[in-house]
Amino acid sequence: RMLGSMASIIPERKNAHHSIRQSLDSHDNVEVEAAIFAAANFSAQSKDFAVGICNKISEMIQGLATPVDLKLKLIPILQHMHHDASLASSSRQLLQQLVTSYPSTKMVIVTLHTFTLLAASSLVDIPKQIQLLLQYLKNDPRKAVKRLAIQDLKLLANKTPHTWSRENIQALCESALNTPYDSLKMGMLSVLSTLSGTIAIKQYFSSAPGAAATTARSFDLVKLAQECCYHNNRGIAAHGVRILTNISASCQEKDLLTLEQDAVFGLEALLVLCSQDDSPGAQATLKITLTCMVKLVKCRPHLSQPVVESLLTQLHSAQDNARILMCHCLAAIAMQLPVLADGILGDLMDLYKLIGQSATDKKQELLVSLATVIFVSSQKALSTEIKTVIKQQLENASNGWTAYRIARQASRMGNHDMARELYQSLLTQVASEHFYFWLNSLKEFSHAEQCLTGLQEDNYSSTLSCIAEALKSYHKGIASLTAASTPLNPLSFQCGFVKLRIDLLQAFSQLICTCNSLKTSPPPAIATTIAMTSGNDLQRCGRISNQALTLSLQMKHSMEEFRNLATRYGDLYQSSFDADSATLRNVELQQQSCLLISHAIEALILDPESASFQEYSSNGTAHVESEYERRMMSVFNHVLEEVESLNRKYAPVSYLASNTCLCNAVIALLKVPLSFQRYFFQKLQSTSIKLALSPSPRNPAEPIAVQNNQQLALKVEGVVQHGSKPGLFRKIQSVCLNVSSVLQSKSGQDYKIPIDNMTNEMEQRVEPHNDYFSTQFLLNFVILGTHNITVESSVIDSNGIVWKTGPKTTIFVKSLEDPYSQQVRLQQQQGQPPSQQQQQRTAYSRF
Repeated sequence: RMLGSMASIIPERKNAHHSIRQSLDSHDNVEVEAAIFAAANFSAQSKDFAVGICNKISEMIQGLATPVDLKLKLIPILQHMHHDASLASSSRQLLQQLVTSYPSTKMVIVTLHTFTLLAASSLVDIPKQIQLLLQYLKNDPRKAVKRLAIQDLKLLANKTPHTWSRENIQALCESALNTPYDSLKMGMLSVLSTLSGTIAIKQYFSSAPGAAATTARSFDLVKLAQECCYHNNRGIAAHGVRILTNISASCQEKDLLTLEQDAVFGLEALLVLCSQDDSPGAQATLKITLTCMVKLVKCRPHLSQPVVESLLTQLHSAQDNARILMCHCLAAIAMQLPVLADGILGDLMDLYKLIGQSATDKKQELLVSLATVIFVSSQKALSTEIKTVIKQQLENASNGWTAYRIARQASRMGNHDMARELYQSLLTQVASEHFYFWLNSLKEFSHAEQCLTGLQEDNYSSTLSCIAEALKSYHKGIASLTAASTPLNPLSFQCGFVKLRIDLLQAFSQLICTCNSLKTSPPPAIATTIAMTSGNDLQRCGRISNQALTLSLQMKHSMEEFRNLATRYGDLYQSSFDADSATLRNVELQQQSCLLISHAIEALILDPESASFQEYSSNGTAHVESEYERRMMSVFNHVLEEVESLNRKYAPVSYLASNTCLCNAVIALLKVPLSFQRYFFQKLQSTSIKLALSPSPRNPAEPIAVQNNQQLALKVEGVVQHGSKPGLFRKIQSVCLNVSSVLQSKSGQDYKIPIDNMTNEMEQRVEPHNDYFSTQFLLNFVILGTHNITVESSVIDSNGIVWKTGPKTTIFVKSLEDPYSQQVRLQQQQGQPPSQQQQQRTAYSRF
């Protein structure tokens, strides 16, 4: 058993293989069982062991002297015989013989399950395995065997849905239609609901014989789903509506109007049934129902109105747990489509007043969820009446934490005026100065963004004053944010994001000032002609004078500044390994806005001929996930169209048109309220790396002494530390370690030393095992002096993306001259030839 537990560490140790083979022939039952355990673990890790032990296992299974209970323990070893095709084929033949030779329930269950695992691992004969399982599901009368067949079919449906043919799905539908047992029907429906969300559903409808003349309602799968939608068992009904939803969402090329209506009616029925029940089973079914609603509305937007109306109707009479989930569903739908009209806000506000009369924990949670729906539904600024109602209810029945969560949601949805007032009210309710500075910084950031909401096109002086006011608040906020940081919580992402926002606003302000300066110094009528004859295209932007050249250089400087900001946003993106996808998308949108403005400057003023629109034209094709992203993408597309039309209409573009286009682009970007996403407030995933270097000095400032004719073996060890939810958004596949050395101070000697390699630049990738990794580097220090060694780590996720998470560790190395070379050099300086003994020593040392 000890050897079996160490199989992942010593998979190819031959003496361990030999010991396991010998123990399988032992007369001690305890030793045999331990050998079976070890054989299973080694077979999973080592191909050589699996090939060598396969015949031995087959003989023991087929041997008449082997007890049945021992055979039941030996058979699961065959699931690991997937290392090559011939081994998998021979194991499959043996299992096929066992299924027919031993028809007892236990033997059939163990053999079939091993059969399935072998097929799933070897990726060979999966269609045959699906047919075998369906055969046992249909013909075997034992419920235990049927349950095992359903369980294995679910495994294959999750792993290889593309291998399911139409005949397989049809056979499963027939079995589900004919079975009288609800438990078996629920299992088959769970397999079908899994398949309905994959490519298998398209194959089912497309490869049907005579599909052109066959309506969707005539398929057995549709009949089964419609029959189960109103079943008295909630689980069966949930799987039924899920199948209908997936069919409606996947097969959009077919005429599925009746199926869409059936799906909506089934979802409404389940919503009414589960919203009145507080039991865990009802809540689980309600979550499935609401998930199907969001998916259906996302794929079929014309169904949004009846779905939203049914949700709002049930919201008044549902239990509190169900109300919270329904509010989440409403917010998810409203984030994708503007389906919550102004008339619905009245109903939501009435419900908000009703809920605010109680102060239980569920009511507090419901207040936050309902406030989120209100923020999402009111895409424009909140009215004074709505803000008054929210603040009154918070004062009456809520605690400070609820008010903070609502303010946080307002900041995420872009309702900065409401957020500022709530942060202001919370400043005196915290017990720590760090929390006070944190809330004060959020209040200043919200006030800064609120200053930018009233911008108007063609009013550039007002825009400059608004940006100046916003920058004033941002600088106050960044000072408070710095005071709020602690060594345990340094707020690095928040500080980086806000500093970039400040620099972006300053760049916008500088660009508008440059455009205004260009207006005060308009070019003469012959500027274009002079520019063409002189070859300096920048001169057509103004008078042929130092002032015009200065303005042109300012435009070039602005373009470079925006590109630099885009690079910094990219660095912030790469350092945010633990951020959620919405936060990363927000950073990406800020980066794209910087690239957009730099491209517009280049296309309109600096280099119109070589500017290309192709790399920017595909931005609008991606699916948007939020209202903020939708508005930003709309601005991007509008600005690109304006720049492209100006380029086509005027050649070259007039200075007035280009200035107006640039300033309006800046104003359009600033008018979209900035969204402070989840990672700004909340860190759901936490990942950090700690490095340890050896050799390491006792004192960090003290250098490590190394002779210049030797190499330093630097060992780098590290531990990956996780929070409470490791791998929530992305997982670490490997760690990339980069080692570099820089000469800090050179020794005072002026003699020459042959240099083979002056610098050290090395990189290695290691995969952590149980969150631990280690590797070694060999470094040369030929030049005498003090060298600074920097070890920087970055992580690579399962998609191959590199994230610059750090940390960066530094040590100092002092390269010393070896004693013999020093002695020879001193003798040469004194004019004495080296002795015979020293020459012999030199030869030996070189040898």
